[in-house]
Amino acid sequence: MTTIVLPPYDDVVARYEPVIGLETHVELGTNTKMFCGCPTDFGGEPNTRVCPVCLGLPGSLPVANRAAIEATIRIGLALNCSIASWCRFARKNYFYPDMPKNFQISQYDEPLCVDGWLDVEVDGEMVRIGIERVHLEEDTGKTLHIGGATGRIHGATESLVDYNRAGIPLVEIVTKPIPGTGAQAPEVARAYVTELRDVLRSLGVSDVRMEEGSLRCDVNTSLNLPGGPWGTRTETKNVNSLRSVERAVRSEMLRQAAVLDGGGTIVQETRHFHEDTGDTTSGRSKETATDYRYFPEPDLVPLAPDAAWVEELRAALPELPRVHRKRLQEQWGLSDLDMQSVLNADAVELIEQTVAAGATPAAARKWWLGELSRRANEQGIELAAVGATPEHVAELQRLVDEGKLNDKLARGVLEGVVAGEGTPSEIMTARGLEVVSDTGALTAAVDEAIAANPAIADKIRDGKVAAAGALVGAVMKATRGQADAKTVRELVLSRLGVEG
Repeated sequence: MTTIVLPPYDDVVARYEPVIGLETHVELGTNTKMFCGCPTDFGGEPNTRVCPVCLGLPGSLPVANRAAIEATIRIGLALNCSIASWCRFARKNYFYPDMPKNFQISQYDEPLCVDGWLDVEVDGEMVRIGIERVHLEEDTGKTLHIGGATGRIHGATESLVDYNRAGIPLVEIVTKPIPGTGAQAPEVARAYVTELRDVLRSLGVSDVRMEEGSLRCDVNTSLNLPGGPWGTRTETKNVNSLRSVERAVRSEMLRQAAVLDGGGTIVQETRHFHEDTGDTTSGRSKETATDYRYFPEPDLVPLAPDAAWVEELRAALPELPRVHRKRLQEQWGLSDLDMQSVLNADAVELIEQTVAAGATPAAARKWWLGELSRRANEQGIELAAVGATPEHVAELQRLVDEGKLNDKLARGVLEGVVAGEGTPSEIMTARGLEVVSDTGALTAAVDEAIAANPAIADKIRDGKVAAAGALVGAVMKATRGQADAKTVRELVLSRLGVEG
């Protein structure tokens, strides 16, 4: 197998123009599935959330979930889409082991929501992402490949199918092709999925947990010569983190450029993204719409949303994220640059929840954008998955404010929090990290520092009070940083008979 040498990224964007597009699948947070009454809760024993309808057994008939239809219309409205006055479901026919009916009830040429847009901000500039369609369908089941090293079918000794997810309401949001982003294409893709996730969360239609699969993204990428026709696109499937969306676009741009530079051609296909390497590998050739043999679903009546109902839903939309962030920026007193740092770290909601739990905005920012961001970056994970909650951070800061911890000791407590050892108070006690401020316990350490540093003690007695810092440092070192520095300084001056 020939190894492809990837060109430098700056060289690629100097010679090629990328065109990207994103297809995002969102599992709706309804109580029951799309066409039956089975529960949708995550994590049940395999094949226990199923019935004749979602298993596609003979004689079973689907009934559309009104709550899912309403949620889809609200998504369309939030994305500035036109809502269809009449549309219908279709059968999308293809064989896959985790599809119990061997067809998927979806929408084809008559989607519920069309022609919208979503503005995202990248490096201080607004980019408008066109929305082609928002349509409603049912999710598939889940196949588990056992015995291999990669979790994929190649090398597996057996495959198991769990149909619990089959039939869960699934909304697909498809962008129009996005040209003109140049070197920022990976960042634009990430910014779009981030903003879309925030919109969906604000609507309360899904928990949008990428790690659990309730938000999944397929990333389309192509390259063309400047001014030339668009190139052949590839579709990187089921990218499951914001960071990976960005990496998948960049990886495909590099790979496609290397293929084109070598005189090869890009094949229209699906590809798999590998979190460990950041590379994509070939999946299967990409079908066209005719391959799916779409036809209208005969067991479901068309949808005709009442215009007055749609307007009621529009009027009840919540404050959307961009407006909400602007309000928070003003409340927190942040500059545009500071707020951009918060956005880049994906920390808006975490900081907001930390403030709601009792911390000041400044303290919340300090921890999330400092120590916790550093740990998330080192581990290559999202900030929200680092192991600390907003409640943990607020409690940690409260202990600092109460004088029970200083910043150094607090970082040690935080280390225990992200390791899963308990709450900050529990870890402080278990690790013995609480600040020592009892004068009786500190006097001996102060006397030892004075005795060990007679020259410094004499300077302080002669009125050079600033020299007390050296003795304070010696006591802090002797107490492993647990002494209260203010109390130690007062004791040093008192023991040497000097006024502070």
